[in-house]
Amino acid sequence: MLNRRLLLSSIASTLFCTTAGPCLAAKLKPAQDGLRGTIDISGYGVGPDAAADQSEAFNRLLQEAAARGMPVFLPAGDYVLSGITLPDDLWLSGVPGRTRLVHAGSGAFLSGEGLGRLTLSDLVFDGGGKTLGDKTQGLVNLRGVANLAIENCAIIGSSKHGINAEHCGGRIDGNSISHAAGSGIYAVESEKLSITTNTVFDCGNGGILVHRWKAAEDGTMVRGNRVSRIGARDGGTGENGNGINVFRAANVMVTDNHISDCAFSAIRANSATDVQIIGNQCLRSGETAIYSEFGFQGAIVTGNLIDGAANGILIVNFNEGGRLAVVSDNIIRNLHVDGPYVHDGAGFGLGIAVEADTTVTGNVIENAPKWGLMFGWGPYLRDVVATGNFVRNAGGGCAVTVVEGSGTALIANNLFQDVREGGVLGFRWNEKVTGDLLRSESEGFAHLTLSGNRLR
Repeated sequence: MLNRRLLLSSIASTLFCTTAGPCLAAKLKPAQDGLRGTIDISGYGVGPDAAADQSEAFNRLLQEAAARGMPVFLPAGDYVLSGITLPDDLWLSGVPGRTRLVHAGSGAFLSGEGLGRLTLSDLVFDGGGKTLGDKTQGLVNLRGVANLAIENCAIIGSSKHGINAEHCGGRIDGNSISHAAGSGIYAVESEKLSITTNTVFDCGNGGILVHRWKAAEDGTMVRGNRVSRIGARDGGTGENGNGINVFRAANVMVTDNHISDCAFSAIRANSATDVQIIGNQCLRSGETAIYSEFGFQGAIVTGNLIDGAANGILIVNFNEGGRLAVVSDNIIRNLHVDGPYVHDGAGFGLGIAVEADTTVTGNVIENAPKWGLMFGWGPYLRDVVATGNFVRNAGGGCAVTVVEGSGTALIANNLFQDVREGGVLGFRWNEKVTGDLLRSESEGFAHLTLSGNRLR
């Protein structure tokens, strides 16, 4: 009976407040605020679509919210800002695509350093191409963030990098990054960072860069990103213009990305030991689609599809210590001899080229105007095994170095079809010095073992 009385009393009170109006709102408002758990931004003089620069008030808001452990939710609209310092334990979010933080145009935009945790989500960061100052490398400029989360944001119009993340761990996930004059994401000296499912496009010098100042363990995972239309605004012969670039960073995984229309490589690993490049789609690369080069030890390049490039896959620079790789189960097609610069080596139009301690197996190469396969360069050849590959429609099926001092190569059970110059050819650098070794005796080259190959 007592419970029924309490219930009836509660219903009557609610009905009265509904009739009165403000009483119901007063009852519900604390519950709504408690559920959302965010700080009231209006109390700091911050609001959407204000004409004035809100930087000073915005900084105060972020500092106090982080100190109190409260998230900051920004309603839809434009917030004109610059010189924002992101505090530790900040969680800043908005309405996806409609909450826009716009650079006011005086030096740094958003920066954070030495943070334990930082979350940025559902925001648009618009740099408008405005200057960021000499000491700032990115529109979102972060240094030493142990647990970083940037998710479902749009970063557009940076005059340098879109995101500059130095010594950061955590994840950069599901963002759209475009029209950066530098690269979309520049991650340097990372601490097991994950860069996943981002869309990076129309950037001046690079898509996603994973770098270190000195060669060392890195552990970054670059997975499921879509990278397109990457230029080489600052020129060069490969330091710019790459969709995904790994430099001096060991134990990096580059998997399941879709990369198209890059001025140089879709994926370029330079001095990157124990790199895995697996299951990527690489379309219309201006130079070599997939590169593992210079001082690396260990590369797995498998299950990738390459359609359109000057070269397909190059595993090279044994003279600089580049060695130890598996190249398997890739499809490479529609290559061309026109590259973005004048090549002083083997040139362009190659399907797969490797030099040392490498197995090349189960690959399909079609339409390679120079050579389908290339093993060694000058004396730089050691312990290459090539089995079960299929080359169709190429200038030559397989070019192998016969320069004095070359190491061993086993070329077995490969199929060559419609190769104009022959199946297996001996070269001294770029000079062809033998006929087709599948049709003539190859015993004069003790470092070569040919067996079971077929020419059609």
